[in-house]
Amino acid sequence: MSYYFAWQPYVSVAEKRRRAEREVAKLKKRGQAIAPVRIEGRKIAKSFWGQSWCTNLERYSDFENRLPRGRTYVRNGSVVDLQIAKGEVAAMVAGSDLYKIKIAIAPVKNARWKAICRDCAGSIDSLVELLQGRLAKGVMDRVCREGDGLFPSPGEIKLNCSCLDGAGMCKHVAAVLYGVGARLDEEPQFLFMLRGVDENELIGRAGQDLPLSMTTPGAAKVLDDSDVAALFGIDIAETASADIPTARKQPRQFKTVIGSKSAETKTPPAKKDKSPGTSRSKPEPKWVSLVRARKRRAQRPRGQTARQETP
Repeated sequence: MSYYFAWQPYVSVAEKRRRAEREVAKLKKRGQAIAPVRIEGRKIAKSFWGQSWCTNLERYSDFENRLPRGRTYVRNGSVVDLQIAKGEVAAMVAGSDLYKIKIAIAPVKNARWKAICRDCAGSIDSLVELLQGRLAKGVMDRVCREGDGLFPSPGEIKLNCSCLDGAGMCKHVAAVLYGVGARLDEEPQFLFMLRGVDENELIGRAGQDLPLSMTTPGAAKVLDDSDVAALFGIDIAETASADIPTARKQPRQFKTVIGSKSAETKTPPAKKDKSPGTSRSKPEPKWVSLVRARKRRAQRPRGQTARQETP
């Protein structure tokens, strides 16, 4: 073992970064997308999902021996690339060389995921609330629960690194796992992608007990003025303006001259011109106009014509 360390001379962190940057620059020239992990300050993760991921790693004794070195590596910027896809994390870490890491994470079993959705039903109001981690304590405890929660256990994680370390988890892999926690601060939906589940299912039952008129796409039309007017046979626009003085709502042509004095005549509401488009912003259905015309003919005194009706 002493021979091994003599063969591998110490390399400073600055030198490791320079080597890694040269390799990354070559990859960028080939058109490969690079997403490094940047940690500001001592805290690796700050959001609910990022911190919960890191806490889940630290609760297992299988990982505890290598995690401290991993924290050091991720803090000093050694994770020069980290890509997350469905059930897989691919990364590159700068060490004595540029090492490639593959981490496979098993999807959540269907029965387990349905149990999580059932236990959280009605407690999450929106996708934004879910991704921001603004959840009730009971929901947070359920999602993070060891064994049957959303986060993976060691048996659901397969690790692979191109370095010579024969340990199950080397410091490079540990750095990448912490890097996932930091990445969840920015894009928490990656957790659901990793676990092969749809985050929208957690809010799929929210509001299911509301009345049908509150959940159907056309519910807004229930309170539309024109629909209420048609349903109850009233003119909402005219009713709302009934208290306005006649001089303000009557046009000038309704003035009549009696002798030398002029006076404004008040037209009874029943005889007002209710042609479409005069008292409302939207045209009324044709059948409503026909019904109103029929009512006016029925109320007209016998022998009086429509032309005699207008003053």
